[in-house]
Amino acid sequence: MNCFRNTATVMIAGAVCMVGVQPIHADEWNKKTVMTISEPLQVPNKVLDPGKYMMKLLDSPSDRHIVQIFNEDGSKLITTILAIPNYRLKPTGKTEFNFWEVPAGQPSALRAWFYPGDNFGQEFAYPPSMSGQLSKYNKTSMPTTYAESDKDLSTAKVEQTTVEPMVEASAAPAPAPAPVPEPTPVAATPAPDPAPVAAAAASPEPMPAPQAASSNQSELPHTASTTPALALVGLASFGFYLMLTARRRRSQ
Repeated sequence: MNCFRNTATVMIAGAVCMVGVQPIHADEWNKKTVMTISEPLQVPNKVLDPGKYMMKLLDSPSDRHIVQIFNEDGSKLITTILAIPNYRLKPTGKTEFNFWEVPAGQPSALRAWFYPGDNFGQEFAYPPSMSGQLSKYNKTSMPTTYAESDKDLSTAKVEQTTVEPMVEASAAPAPAPAPVPEPTPVAATPAPDPAPVAAAAASPEPMPAPQAASSNQSELPHTASTTPALALVGLASFGFYLMLTARRRRSQ
């Protein structure tokens, strides 16, 4: 998705830059092309002023990915660029340029050059200072070279930058969390022995056995008085006397 989004964006940027192109089809070997730009344009290690320029491949049978940029008539070499292949699905019959997105106020940055009829183009490798900025802004990796002069191009290598998230200037970095102190080990304290339980609670005192009941339940206590018994005998004797007296009177 990033590839298609970037391609659409850079093609729009190319239209804004008003880059005019005049391919010279007689030179198929070196892909010689004349381009006209109306605004400043960034290429690796250079910013081109508005005007006309000639682009072509270095005349080298061993490396077909070194691009040279001359003035309009080809009499002065302006810069030499190390590139890598950039393939496209559908070739067209005209020259095309792709551009990187750049922050506001900066010149457009040339990304790739496609010659008419070719299914591959030349994607330019930028030095680390520029590739790092462009890759962050475009949120994608891009080719990077460490060549510092034209003599280094034959032995220089091209690497892909690592995409890093962009950080807003006003955003302060979050403070690092404070380290959590490790808990201090506490020595285990043995539990106190339970208090001894009272002997009375542990082993209750046995209840005394009940005493045997008295065999003579009818006996009065030795402390009882004999007066009621004597009164009863007296009444019985008096009654018997009355009965005998009555019987005697009847018989007379």
